[in-house]
Amino acid sequence: MLNLLATPGLGSLVCRRWIAGTGQLVLCVAGFAVFMVWFVKEMGQYYSLINMNEPPPPAQPIWQIAVAGLALVAVSWLWSAVTSVSLWREASADNLQSLKNSIAPPLPKLDAAQIALALANVPQWQQQGDAIVRTFQFKDFPAAMKFVDAVAGLAEQAWHHPDIDIRWNKVSLTLTTHDAGGLTQNDFDLAMQFDRLSLR
Repeated sequence: MLNLLATPGLGSLVCRRWIAGTGQLVLCVAGFAVFMVWFVKEMGQYYSLINMNEPPPPAQPIWQIAVAGLALVAVSWLWSAVTSVSLWREASADNLQSLKNSIAPPLPKLDAAQIALALANVPQWQQQGDAIVRTFQFKDFPAAMKFVDAVAGLAEQAWHHPDIDIRWNKVSLTLTTHDAGGLTQNDFDLAMQFDRLSLR
């Protein structure tokens, strides 16, 4: 809505569409500046009429400047409209996926034998009560935070969120399925995906 009702490009920048937002904003500001050049020249002619006793020479038509400015603003607005439609579609798809995930029936809780088999597929994870835990170590804090960002994106897609503990270059993840009251296959599937993320 910021793109269409406020300043073209502003909504794109808020949504982190840096290139599109900057381009839209630059076009809009440039168009406004060109239009203001026309406005100042046009008003200058009228002010000169007020201050002169004799008629001025015929003025050159400068309406092309106004048209150029308005055209730049129109292009920036149309570009912003296209970006806004794209953002609305993405938001609708995300909301639909979240709705599907929230109404999906929970997987059944695994028994002790099933947990033992599943743990064999994620050997670096350890069971702690009704949860599995693993601590990942990285070279520094920025690397750890990059991993946490990737984990957050993956967890949001799966609609299954781990507990995260960050200690400088160490990230501990804890997985359990609260709705099932313990561990489900979702926990182990996500643990495998987190393991793969840590190798990137």
